[in-house]
Amino acid sequence: MFPADPAKVLANARKAETEDLLDRVTVFREVMEPFAVEIIEAELARRGVTPDDIAQHHRRLKPRILRDAQGIPLRCCRCGRAAVVAVSDWHRLLGLLPLFRRRFAYCDRHRPDQFALPESSPPL
Repeated sequence: MFPADPAKVLANARKAETEDLLDRVTVFREVMEPFAVEIIEAELARRGVTPDDIAQHHRRLKPRILRDAQGIPLRCCRCGRAAVVAVSDWHRLLGLLPLFRRRFAYCDRHRPDQFALPESSPPL
């Protein structure tokens, strides 16, 4: 594994959505470099996100996160955010030809319709 470049981490954090940064600094904190956590926390503070907001996000998301056999949080197969639902579906060649069944993990934003939260659910 290559060491991360702080300048690249900063540039990435500046472009990322706030929800993505919240996921990174809470759910994925244990698998990140300490300097990257500091950069993300500073970016969140720059955006007006308080430590209480971060803790609240973590409390809301932590019990719903899917983890692999080693305890590492799973990422959404579409965007990389924290996965909250897994679905068995076909792995397709070129998006067309079904080859074999496999498990796909999704975040709240990309979860398939049959697993979607009701419209009356509070925003995550």
